[in-house]
Amino acid sequence: MKLVNRGAEADVYSTLWNKKQAILKVRKKKSYRNSLLDQKIRKQRTIRESQIISQVKSFGISTPLIYFMDTDKCSILMQYIDGKIVRDMKDNNIVKVCSEIGKTVGVLHKNGIMHGDLTTSNFIFHKKKLFLIDFGLASRTEKPDDHAVDLRLFKEILNSAHAQVMEKSWKNFQKGYSKAVGLKYSKKILSLVGVIESRGRYATVV
Repeated sequence: MKLVNRGAEADVYSTLWNKKQAILKVRKKKSYRNSLLDQKIRKQRTIRESQIISQVKSFGISTPLIYFMDTDKCSILMQYIDGKIVRDMKDNNIVKVCSEIGKTVGVLHKNGIMHGDLTTSNFIFHKKKLFLIDFGLASRTEKPDDHAVDLRLFKEILNSAHAQVMEKSWKNFQKGYSKAVGLKYSKKILSLVGVIESRGRYATVV
């Protein structure tokens, strides 16, 4: 087993499952919390993440298969997606794929799911399919404000990590999102994104 990513909430390992490469995600103990409360929180979040990963498949969104969940160890063993991370694609390909990313996010929101960590690192192309991964911060919500936060984060990522193609990529994302949720709802969420930017909590992206 090899550590591949150390996060604030969980560590991710590369391992094997039935002789196949797999991913093991383990939520870490928080020493500042009461031990019983900490175990309860980590258990609940592990269950929620597993459920959402499986649930969104019914929306037509590709996500890793869940092989095994251990609520005592607060871990999830899941399919390893061997593909191209969108973050590492060439600029012109990122622009193109943002339309599909927007559609995927729109389908999530239409079905009451907020991803919570929309970055180009969490989208992977595998066998001509776009996979969405890492639902550790995902939640069930139909609140427009929450959906706007999702979009705001993705817009911020485009601006910081893909500045050269930010405008074209964001435009394509909006088109895909609008196709999924409808023009009326899309305009509402994009308006809220503007409100969030104007609050000064984030640097405004022009």
